[in-house]
Amino acid sequence: MAEVAYGAIKSEKVATLGQIGIIGQYHWLDSEEPMPQTQQLMETLKHALKAQKKTYADVARVLGLSEASVKRLFAEKNLSLRRLEQVCQMLEMEISDLVQLMNQRACHITQLTREQEQEIAGDRVLLLVTVCALNRWTLAEILAYFKIEEVQAIRCLARLDRLKIIDLLPGNRIKLLISPNFHWLENGPIQQLFHSRLKDDFFDSRFDRQSERLLVVNGMLSHKSNAVLQRKMERLTREFDELNDADAGLPLEQRHGVTMVVAMSDWRFGLFASLRR
Repeated sequence: MAEVAYGAIKSEKVATLGQIGIIGQYHWLDSEEPMPQTQQLMETLKHALKAQKKTYADVARVLGLSEASVKRLFAEKNLSLRRLEQVCQMLEMEISDLVQLMNQRACHITQLTREQEQEIAGDRVLLLVTVCALNRWTLAEILAYFKIEEVQAIRCLARLDRLKIIDLLPGNRIKLLISPNFHWLENGPIQQLFHSRLKDDFFDSRFDRQSERLLVVNGMLSHKSNAVLQRKMERLTREFDELNDADAGLPLEQRHGVTMVVAMSDWRFGLFASLRR
C-alpha cells in the first residue's frame, strides 16, 4: 500500500483514528507549516523517544531511512501516518497512547499572564532564579554560582511554585511544570526587559570567540520570500529549543549559557539618509 500522508488519510486509517477518538485532528498535517497540535504531537513523540533512551539512529533503522532523513522529518514535522505507527510500535505504544501523553503534557502552562511576568521582571533575584529553574538548575547549583542566600532562593522557588511554573518537591527539588512550547508574552514585561539590555549587553561584543558568531546579510526580498525566510527563522529557534532540551541532562559544567538573537528588519542604514529623495 502506498504511504499515506496525514492530509490524505485513506478510509481505513480514518476509521482507526476515529476508534481512538482523534478523528478530524490531522487534516492540517499536510500544510506547508505545522500547526500547534502537530508540533505538540511531534514534541510528545520526541519526549517519548528520549524517555526510552531511543535515538534518531534507532528510528532510522525501524523506518529504513538514513539518520539525516529522520532528523529532517522531525525538524519539518512531516511524519506520515504509517511511519508514526512504526515509531510507536518501536516504543511499544499505540497512537492513542501518544495522543493521551500529548494531552497530559498540554495541561502544563504555555505562558504567564502579564501581571505574573511583571512580578518576575520587577524582582532581579526572582528573575535570576526563574531563568535558572527554566534551564534545569538545581538549588545547590544556583547557590554555588550566585551570591544568593539559601532562604532567599527558596522563597523565590516558592513563588514560582505558586505561579505553577515549578513544583517545589521535598528536599527543595525542582520539577518544571511548563509546557515544551512555553514562551514569554510577545512584547510583554520579560521580553521588554531583555530587549532593553540587548544593545548594551548582548551587542557589546566582537563576536570573535569560538562560541560566538555574528552574521549580517543585506538584500532585497519580495513579500513572499520574506515570509519564507521568517518561517525558516522560526524553525531555527525550535531547533535551538530542541538542542537545549537534549542537553538538559548533562552536568552543569558541560553546559554554557547561550543567547541567540534571530532578527530581520527593513532597517535602512542611517549613513545614506541625507541622500534620499
